[in-house]
Order: sequence, then structure tokens, then C-alpha cells
Amino acid sequence: MTEPVVTEPVARGPGRRRRLLILVICCMSLVIVGLDNTIVNVALPSIQRDLHASVSGLQWVVDAYTLVLASLLLLSGSTADRFGRRSTFQAGLATFTIGSLLCSLAPSLGWLVAFRMLQAVGGSMLNPVAMSIIVNTFTDRAERARAIGVWGGAIGVSLALGPVVGGLLIASVGWRGIFWVNIPVGLAAIVLTALFVPESKAARARRFDPIGQILIIAMLGSLTFGIIEGPAYGWGSARILAFFAVTVIAVIAFLRYEPRRADPLIDIRFFRSLPFSGATLTAVSAMSALGGFLFLITLYLQDVRGYRPLIAGLFLLPMAAAMAVSAPLAGRMLARSGARAPLLIAGAGITAGGILLTQLTNSSAPAYLVLAFFVFGIGMGFVNAPITNSAVSGMPRSQAGVASGIASTSRQVGSSLGVAVMGSVLAANLHGSMTAGFAAATRPGWWIVAAAGVVVIVLALITTSRSGKASAARTATLVAKAEEKVLAPAA
Repeated sequence: MTEPVVTEPVARGPGRRRRLLILVICCMSLVIVGLDNTIVNVALPSIQRDLHASVSGLQWVVDAYTLVLASLLLLSGSTADRFGRRSTFQAGLATFTIGSLLCSLAPSLGWLVAFRMLQAVGGSMLNPVAMSIIVNTFTDRAERARAIGVWGGAIGVSLALGPVVGGLLIASVGWRGIFWVNIPVGLAAIVLTALFVPESKAARARRFDPIGQILIIAMLGSLTFGIIEGPAYGWGSARILAFFAVTVIAVIAFLRYEPRRADPLIDIRFFRSLPFSGATLTAVSAMSALGGFLFLITLYLQDVRGYRPLIAGLFLLPMAAAMAVSAPLAGRMLARSGARAPLLIAGAGITAGGILLTQLTNSSAPAYLVLAFFVFGIGMGFVNAPITNSAVSGMPRSQAGVASGIASTSRQVGSSLGVAVMGSVLAANLHGSMTAGFAAATRPGWWIVAAAGVVVIVLALITTSRSGKASAARTATLVAKAEEKVLAPAA
């Protein structure tokens, strides 16, 4: 006999012990994806030496993953709703695990980039689907809030462990070992999911939007290629201008096509809400700062300062610790007084951290580095909770998952753009050896990080104003009425 499939709504859910086990299984997926992000950044200098990679090559090692992830997150969410969340989650775990194994065997930079893209296909089916499983497993509102709190804490754990675990693996077995750590965790999660996670589907699955999906891939891929390869080919070259033209055409086509669909990939009406639009722009700004920071600072610590990977990882611990401590504080502040205060603290921390980093030299005191990383970590720790809250606040409950998925996609887009922009700044300004010119070449990049923090502050003041809250209420009413029209014929 096959196990029955639960289609929402459910009358009874699993028992408390099984619910907690499901939460642990879902958090395992978050930990391996989070570990992978920070570990890969720590390994970049080793990959550069072993595979003879250029700066743009290192950018593609990171951005090939985040680009594919950003492009497929929404598709994976709708696939899980239609075909089953457990099945999609298991497929994601298997694909991510196989991709990790192949990354560890990559014979050249091109193969490593290709296998990173395969990893990302699996990764796109993990975190958003796991969150959907958690939401449907923990039906009590208070228990669900605690479960999501544990989920958020797992992010801090993965960020804190990543640099240290990565440093230990690189020092002992080399950079290929950073991908081995995913394999046993992925296999264990596959088996545990089969044993304990019930299958579930959405009562009404969103229809696929292949044209919208293709336009998203064309938009993000062409923009990132243009930014990364611009310094090499020349910003005015025919090739780079052609890729930027593809970006513009894809954006225009997307904006004209999506409003005509009953089930669009991204509902353009959401952006009439100032809090929602602000959340997406805040996610792009903050995560571009984080992605650029991790890319540049690992090169600085290992190639400029000459620290071993483990020591470089330990230098990043204050940032990870600050994020882990700040995240729950932001959640409590959000519940007590709304999104404005945590967003202002986040923007101030990112800005201050960026300004401190503009003063980096080849001989900056270790205490100064720790201070700059810690301040930046406080800003990043306070930003995530209000992004998700602002994205879903005021939206109809049936659309909360879609709104949250768009916010998650915005985070990945920001991370990808941050690596692309910061790497291009470095490539354009670096004259001579990495050791001699790195600090001066990256100074404009750190000012961009500070500017991203200022953007977060400005958006916080606009989106949490009285007019911002009113726009959210109007948008929620508009979306709810439109959804009623779609559901009425079926009813």
C-alpha cells in the first residue's frame, strides 16, 4: 500500500515528537546549503591556485550557483505544490549531493562551474520547499513561530561553522574536501525524509509559467555576464553591450507578459505595496553587500595577509557570531515595535562596517579587522527577519508563500550581483600584484558596501511610514479580489 498524500487543509498532523524530527530534517538542508556558501568563499584562494583561475573565474564559481538558485526558486516552489513537497525535497537533496560529489572531482575550472550549477538546481528545491513543509507541519501559530525561530537559528549555526569547518578541511585534505562534507549529510537527510516526512500538496497548485521562467534566466544571466566580463572585454565592446541589451529586452518583455497571466511567476501587483517593494530592494542591497564582502575579504585575508585558510576562517567568526546573536534580537524587536527599528540598525551596521573597511591596508591591525567584521555582522544579523516580515505583511495568507519566495529570490539575486560587482571593481582597479595593489583596488568596493547600507536606511524610513502601510493594505485588497475572480469559476 502506498502512503496517502495529504492535500491541504489537513485535519490532523503528525505528533509532537515527529514534528520536531521533521523540523530537524528540514534544518539539515539549510545547514548544508549555508555551509556550502561560506565554505566555498574560504576556499576561493586555494581553488585559484590549484585550477589557475582568474578573478572572473572565481566570480563564476560563486555566481554560477547563486544565479541558478535565484532563477529556479519560484519554479521549485510551484513544483513542490503540484507534485508533492516530500518528493521535491528528496529530489533536491539527491541532486545537491550528486552535485557536491562531482564538484569534488572537477578536473578544471569549467567543470567546477558546471557542477556548481547542478548543485544549485538541487539547492533550489531545498530551503523554500523545507519552509513549506514546516509551515504545513506546525499548524499552531505559536508553535510555528518557534519552529521558524529554530529554522532561522540554523542559518547562524551554518554561517558560524562554515569558515572554521572550511579552514580545517582545506588545511587537512585540500579544497575538494569542502564538498565532501555535504555527501553524508545529504544521504542521511534523504533516508530520514523517506521515513518521517509525510507527503503533502497544495489544494490549488499554481500553473507553470515557462515563458516567464526563460525571461528570468535570460535577464539575470545576461546582466551577471556583462558585469563579470566587462573589465576583460571592455565595457564598450560589442559583446558586453549585446548582453546588456538582452537584459533590457528581457525586463521589458517580462513586465509586458506577466500581468496577462492568471498565475504569473511573479505577480507584478505585489510591487504596488511599498513594504513589499522595499523588502525586495532591501534584500538585494543587503545581500549584495554580504556577497561582495565575503568574496573580497577571503582574498584579502589569504592572498594579501598570507593567513592559512583556518586562520582566515577564524577571523570571520566574529561576524558570524554577531549575526547569530542579532537575528533573534531582531525578531523580538520586530514583534514588539515593527520593522523600522531593526531595519535602521541593519542599515547603520552595514554602512559603518563598509566605512571601516575602506581604511584597510596590507598591515591593518587584527583587532581593527575583527571590529569591522563584527559591526558588519550586526547589520547583517538585523536585516533578514524584517525583510521576510515586510514581504508577507498584509498579503493574503494564500499569497504569503509566493511573497516570501520572491524575497528569497531577491536575496540570491543580491548575492550574485554583489560578487559580480565587487569582482569587477577589483579587476578594473588592480594594477600589479594582488599583494601590492589589493587594498587600494578594493576601496571603491567598500564604499559600495557602505552605500548599500544607506539604501537600507532610506528604504526603512519610506516603507514603514504611514503611506507605506496604507499601500500595503490597498495591495492586499487588490490581490485578494483578483484571487477571488480566479477561484470563482472553479468553485
